[in-house]
Amino acid sequence: MARGWESKSVEDQQAEAMRPKDQLPKSLTPEQAARARQRTTLELSRKRALEQLAHASNPLQRNMLESAIRDLDHRITELQ
Repeated sequence: MARGWESKSVEDQQAEAMRPKDQLPKSLTPEQAARARQRTTLELSRKRALEQLAHASNPLQRNMLESAIRDLDHRITELQ
């Protein structure tokens, strides 16, 4: 594990401990938690596809990535 990554985790933990308790996120139902995880997964997939699209030079690959991004956008919108 990189040293910088570990220190960021410690900073996050310290910031969380310093935050007033009334600002802590409310407990989610299992369904809400599942939807939040699914949305996060879709958003990360979209981000990765955008990064790949920025470097893609093959027109077929670009078309595939653009289609995937449209699909991910649609699925994210459905979760809202």
